[in-house]
Amino acid sequence: MSLTLYGHPFSSYCWKVQIPLDADGTPYTYKNIDPSNPGVMDELRSLWPIGKFPVLVDDGRLIAETSCIIEYLQTHHPGPNVWIPDGEDGLRVRFLDRFFDLHIQGNMQPSVNHALRPEGCGDSYGAEKGLKALRIAYDWLEENLPDSEWAAGDRFTLADCAAAPALFYADWVDEIGDGRPRLKAYRARLLAHPAVSKSVEGARPYRPYFPLGAPDRD
Repeated sequence: MSLTLYGHPFSSYCWKVQIPLDADGTPYTYKNIDPSNPGVMDELRSLWPIGKFPVLVDDGRLIAETSCIIEYLQTHHPGPNVWIPDGEDGLRVRFLDRFFDLHIQGNMQPSVNHALRPEGCGDSYGAEKGLKALRIAYDWLEENLPDSEWAAGDRFTLADCAAAPALFYADWVDEIGDGRPRLKAYRARLLAHPAVSKSVEGARPYRPYFPLGAPDRD
């Protein structure tokens, strides 16, 4: 078996794939596309011209898109965790996976893009619209997260792999706050998970690059 993951330690979507790999104890080679590693991004583009990451390569077979990568790992490199259960439980997990990607990460991103763009080229309207939608998503989670430890029940699943990086960075952009105690506590449980904590620590040297501040509280 020879698994190679192309990614960046500060990338939320790379975390989403690192978490199940590390939680399962699956051996893999990490190729960091940071500019400090010349040639790795060119190597990635030669394999995947789209140039987006993460990308997993399994003995020459390329798998792209985070949810697809995790499903591939469960099928071809199973470990102790079941990331996508069968039946109704699986439907719930898949729904929450999309919710965290689209409604947390997707609504957070316009604020990050606005902050990164050169002066005069930002999109304050899009950023504010994204924040309003992000707060609605926060409120939905506050009302709909179960009493169990994880997003879809008692097992740590694909839904939590998506939630961890989404809520980690979204809270920097627009703090969840004490008014959403269920969601705030869930985020804290996620960050305490050993595989999530490994991604958090691996990204720590890159925090100064985040345009909206990198709180020391995490």
